[in-house]
Amino acid sequence: MRYYPIFLDINDKPCIVVGGGSVAERKVSSLLNAGAKVLVISPKLTPALKRLAGKKQISYCPKSYKTGDLKGFFLAYSATNDPLVNKAVFKEAKKLGILLNVVDVPELCNFIVPSVVERGDLLIAISTSGKSPAMAKKIREKLEKEFGREYAVFLDIMGKVREKVLTGSKESDKNKEMFEKLVNSPMLEWIRKGKKQEINKLLQKVLGNGFNLL
Repeated sequence: MRYYPIFLDINDKPCIVVGGGSVAERKVSSLLNAGAKVLVISPKLTPALKRLAGKKQISYCPKSYKTGDLKGFFLAYSATNDPLVNKAVFKEAKKLGILLNVVDVPELCNFIVPSVVERGDLLIAISTSGKSPAMAKKIREKLEKEFGREYAVFLDIMGKVREKVLTGSKESDKNKEMFEKLVNSPMLEWIRKGKKQEINKLLQKVLGNGFNLL
């Protein structure tokens, strides 16, 4: 089975995690990083999850999962080691049409989580459609070496450039040409080496005065 690749906007969307262990902790972290509003249901929590609940960064219900708990949620994770709980969560999610990942039980999932290389706003997702997580990990480790932290800085610059250019000009062909010049320039290498003056000179040459972003 091949999965359909997609990136979801879950900013401010209600998401639920069933379970309070180390696996649930990782899922909660990834959801918070994407701006989700997270509820955790579990009789117990890891120390890190307790801190998040104490700071009101997540909502917490100190109880076991019961049918009906998923109502109103956009996305759910079941991160327990209890097969009966996982199957009950799956049954409810299927009935309500909720996106669900039961950790390490792909047959109870309607989405899976890829291996990800993250560099700021750059997200590179790798999936083997569940055939070989070990290979996905190997590819991720290779890409992590190829794509350094300079890509995060580069995308921050390009985001600001794009906002300014599109606000001031509606000439799409001209704008596209400017963006491609920057993408194909030595800017990434200059960011890696900390050459701020060279970057500013390039921005002003390609975009004109007023584009001094560093």
